[in-house]
Amino acid sequence: MGANFSALFRDPNGATPGFAAAKPGLGDLPESCVALIIGSLDPTEICKLARLNRAFRGASLADFVWESKLPPNYRTLIEEVFGDLKKDLGKREIYARLCRMNSFDGGTKKVWLDKSTGGVCLSISAKGLAITGIDDRRYWNHIPTEES
Repeated sequence: MGANFSALFRDPNGATPGFAAAKPGLGDLPESCVALIIGSLDPTEICKLARLNRAFRGASLADFVWESKLPPNYRTLIEEVFGDLKKDLGKREIYARLCRMNSFDGGTKKVWLDKSTGGVCLSISAKGLAITGIDDRRYWNHIPTEES
């Protein structure tokens, strides 16, 4: 903050310092304008820009920015994976939790969000599968191997 403040009094021509020499910078942009701009970026780019200055950090915390990055069925995912989740969590925190690999259904299924595309990834283990119509163990056995 001190460097930005001292830049207000610096004159590039070496003349007497004053406010007339001050030039606006990125930190002077309103957070609402920055939020509209970064809403069109990828989540990784938003996180990088959040480290730039206070205006970008504040804008990166806006719920509408992160809600656009969540899948349309994110509420269903939250209920299935987390069950009773705090209602006061921001969309950014929900996005971060969904990007981690989350187990559900007794650990037989895992779900996460792909950070680059925002798509929902689902992994189902062999024990999580069921063959309908054939309930005879002669046709369906779980044989563990080192390759699986």
